[in-house]
Amino acid sequence: MLRILLTACLALLPVTQASAADNVTQFTLDNGLQAVVIEDHRAPVVVHMLWYRAGAADEPPGQSGIAHFLEHLMFKATETLDSGEFSRIVEANGGSDNAFTSWDYTGYFQRVAADRLGLMMQMEADRMRNLRFAEEEVSTERSVILEERAQRTDSSPSALFNEQMRAALYLNHPYRVPIIGWRHEMETLDRDAVLAFYNRHYAPDNAILIVAGDVAPDEVRTLAEEHYGPLEASGIAPRSRPAEPPHNADRRVHFEDPRVPNPYVMRSYLAPERDPGDQRQAAALTLLSNILGGSEATAVLPRTLQVDEERALYASASYNGTNLDDTVFSLFNVPVPGVPLEEAEADLDRVIADFLEEGIDPEQFARIKFQWQAEMIYMQDDVGDLARMYGAALTSGLTVEDVQDWPEVIASITAEEVMQAARQIFNETPSVTGYLTAPDL
Repeated sequence: MLRILLTACLALLPVTQASAADNVTQFTLDNGLQAVVIEDHRAPVVVHMLWYRAGAADEPPGQSGIAHFLEHLMFKATETLDSGEFSRIVEANGGSDNAFTSWDYTGYFQRVAADRLGLMMQMEADRMRNLRFAEEEVSTERSVILEERAQRTDSSPSALFNEQMRAALYLNHPYRVPIIGWRHEMETLDRDAVLAFYNRHYAPDNAILIVAGDVAPDEVRTLAEEHYGPLEASGIAPRSRPAEPPHNADRRVHFEDPRVPNPYVMRSYLAPERDPGDQRQAAALTLLSNILGGSEATAVLPRTLQVDEERALYASASYNGTNLDDTVFSLFNVPVPGVPLEEAEADLDRVIADFLEEGIDPEQFARIKFQWQAEMIYMQDDVGDLARMYGAALTSGLTVEDVQDWPEVIASITAEEVMQAARQIFNETPSVTGYLTAPDL
């Protein structure tokens, strides 16, 4: 009975996803601003997001952290608003706002009542071009981001270890630089540098507007033309980044820190990202990461090392294909006390070798596909999640059609495609293996 129910649900999921796609429309203003509208009329609420195709991987050499620094400064004074007034107005109108920076994008969002959408556009358009960059605010906010690095990175052995792993994996591409920035470069960021980055990247033809919630496309277009339309395009060229050279050797990182409570081993591989119009390889890798490291009870790594053998506190795999350029596929093993990291690494090798030989359990494969598609359905309950999914995809080089096709691509992937992706990653791709441990006493 359970298998019949599972099959029936799988048959229904793509249909449900397709119906959601019917509520997504897009348009582009004359100045190049790309806009996507996601209709959801269940509540009189709207999420307004503005994404810039500029992130940590677009920073000039020697100015790491400047994209995130600018994100902070965007909440300071403009020609019409005092410092901090943007967020105070959002809050006074019953809403909330925030921002985020990644390697490929920087995003700003507000969640407010639907009838406040025009006000959000008015303020967002204002700070797209009218920031003042007062010297005292730049200096103060530089201290803030340095403290943020101290709290989130310098105080965390795992964060410091991840920085070293990423720097070892990417030999030439700017993905090797941390989003928060290297401390010695953050300390030198000044008004001229951040103003130049702002003038270069913050313009309508380098931005994507995502509006999700209780709105109509015509209404959004009218408001966008009123508030964003008058802004002049900058004529920014498409992004061009240093390419990775061939990876011809495995590399190793050994990071010691006395604050490490549970040593672990991590292995990372350079992996293909989702490409516009061709997402099958990324879909296979997405399913592979779920097969190897998803549910503790059923995924290959945790089921074997945590449950069956009780040799690991935690074992998993990770992959996120929503990148502009090549991304990362990683394996993790946190052994139980008493198991050396050399043995934990050997355990990873053994389990992966067995998986490559034995292949995928058909029932597990069907279950993981169903669970993944179900999560896509649940995501539609939150318009903020939907807006973020589209924004991350579009700023990473994908299209609206790619986002809409993604669930069906996942559903169509065969077990052999997943195994082919696994063989390519584990047998043909050089890796970086890292040990995070405390010094011997």
